[in-house]
Amino acid sequence: MPTLDWATRDADMAAADRVPYRLLDDVPTLSAGKGDPSGLLVQGDNLEALKALLPFYGGRVRCIYIDPPYNTRSAFEHYDDNLEHAKWLGMIVPRLQLLREFLSEDGSIWVSIDDNEGHYLKVVMDEVFGRRNFVANVVWQKRTSRENRAAMSSQHDHVLLYAVGGASHWKDTRNLLADTDRGYSNPDDDPRGNWRSIPFSAQGFRANQVYKIETPTGILLDPPRGRCWGATEPEFMRLRDEANKIYWPRGGEGRPRVKKFASEESGLVPFTIWPAEDVGDNQAAKKEVMAVNSDELFDTPKPERLLQRILHIATNPGDLVLDSFLGSGTTAAVAHKMGRRWIGIEMGDHARTHAAARMVKVIDGEQGGISKVAEWQGGGAFRFATLGAEAFDGSGRINPDVTWPDLAAHVWFAETRSARTEHGTQNAGPLIGVHEGGAVALLWNGVLKDRSASGGNVLVHPTLQLIREDIARRYPGHDGPLTIYGAATRLSPATLKAERITFKQTPYAVAHRL
Repeated sequence: MPTLDWATRDADMAAADRVPYRLLDDVPTLSAGKGDPSGLLVQGDNLEALKALLPFYGGRVRCIYIDPPYNTRSAFEHYDDNLEHAKWLGMIVPRLQLLREFLSEDGSIWVSIDDNEGHYLKVVMDEVFGRRNFVANVVWQKRTSRENRAAMSSQHDHVLLYAVGGASHWKDTRNLLADTDRGYSNPDDDPRGNWRSIPFSAQGFRANQVYKIETPTGILLDPPRGRCWGATEPEFMRLRDEANKIYWPRGGEGRPRVKKFASEESGLVPFTIWPAEDVGDNQAAKKEVMAVNSDELFDTPKPERLLQRILHIATNPGDLVLDSFLGSGTTAAVAHKMGRRWIGIEMGDHARTHAAARMVKVIDGEQGGISKVAEWQGGGAFRFATLGAEAFDGSGRINPDVTWPDLAAHVWFAETRSARTEHGTQNAGPLIGVHEGGAVALLWNGVLKDRSASGGNVLVHPTLQLIREDIARRYPGHDGPLTIYGAATRLSPATLKAERITFKQTPYAVAHRL
C-alpha cells in the first residue's frame, strides 16, 4: 500500500511509544453533578492524556470523534493552527495511533478536516487504521453564505470515517437515520396508509431483469438506458397483481414505481452529503456556544446537530464516546444529552472555562442545541481530572503514588492489550482476572494485607496458594497457565514450570512492555 513520506516520518511514527504513562489526578472542585459520573473531562496534552487513559479504556470506545487543528495557515486564539505541514503530520500521527487502540470491535472513528490537510490525512489514516477499514468521506456543508473575496467559496468540510472491520462489518451494527414524513402521502386512499414511490429499476445489467413491461395504457417499456428492472418478471407481476404495490405515474404512461409504505420503513441509510439544513452549520454552532458562554467565543465549534447525527449512527445509549480535541465541549454535551458515556480531553484553561463550564450548564438542564429534540431536562455527573506524575520514572521504578488498581490496569493492558473493566476497584487478593484461558495476578503494595506497604510482593508458596484459592473461587474449573507480576520470586524454576507459572518482575516487566 502506498504511504506518505515526510522529513520526520520515522520519529513521528514511533512517537507514541515514547510517551510516558501518567497518573490522573481528580479535581473534585471542577467535577459536577450527582450520582455515578457518566463523563470524564481531562485537562492536559491530549497525547499524554490518551496514553494515561489507554490501560483503563483500551478497546472499549464505541465512537471516536475528533476535530483537530486544520492547519489553515491562520492564527487561532486557543491553539496554534499555523503548523508547518510536516509538523502537522508529526502532531496527528501519534495521536491517531493511540486512538486506534481505544476502539471496540464494533467501533468507528470520525475525523473532521478541510482541504488543507484532508487528502494527506486520508493517506495517513489508511496506514494507521487500514485502507480496507475506510467507510466514507462525509461532506458537511459548514456554511450557506458565499465568500466573494475567495477564489472559490468553500462551503464544506470533510468528516473521514473508518470502522473496525470495514464497511461491511460496520453496517451491520450502525444505526439507520430515522425517516421523516416528507414525501409520504396517500393520494389513492390506500388502506395500508401513507406511502411514497421508489423507482422500479436498478444499476447495471442482469439478463433476467431485462424484459418489456406493459403500462395500463398499453405502452411497452424497456428499462431505462444503462439499467435493468428492479426485479425479475415474476416478482414484478407479484408486486403488481398480488401485492398491489406498483404505482404508474403520468396517468399510467410512465415507468412503474414501487409503493413504499411508511410502516415498512426501518430507517434510511445515511448519505455522504450532509446539508446545513439537516445538521447545522458554523453559524449555528457559534450561536450555541455563545448561549452557554457569552463572555468568550471559541473558534470553529461544531453544531450539536452534527454530533447528534454521528452519535446516532455510530452508538447506542450507554456506549462510550471519546473526543481528544474537545474544544468548547460539543461532543461531551451531545453525548451527555443522548445518554452516552463520554471522555473529553482538552488542554489549556479553556478546558475549565469552556468545556467544564458548558457541561455544568448541560447538567443543570440548558435548553440550547439538541436539548428539545432529545427531551433533555438535565441531570447526570462528570469527573474533572488533570494529568499527574509519571507512573514509571526514567529507571522504570514505579511511582509510590501508584495504587494497586492503577498498576493492575497497566499490568492487565500489558498482558491482554485490553482495558481492565473493573478499573479503580481494589481486589481482595492479587488475582486481576482471566483472559483467553490464562490468569494474571499482581503482588503489589500490601494487597495481601501485610503490615508494610510493600509487603507481600514476593512470590512464595503461601502466596501462590492464596492466588490458586482466588482463582478457584472466582473462576471455577479454570485450569490454565498463570502469569504473576511481583518484586521477586522464591519459587524454583522447576516449581514455576510444574505450576505453569510465568513470573514477571515489577516494575521492569510492566514499564518495558507498555
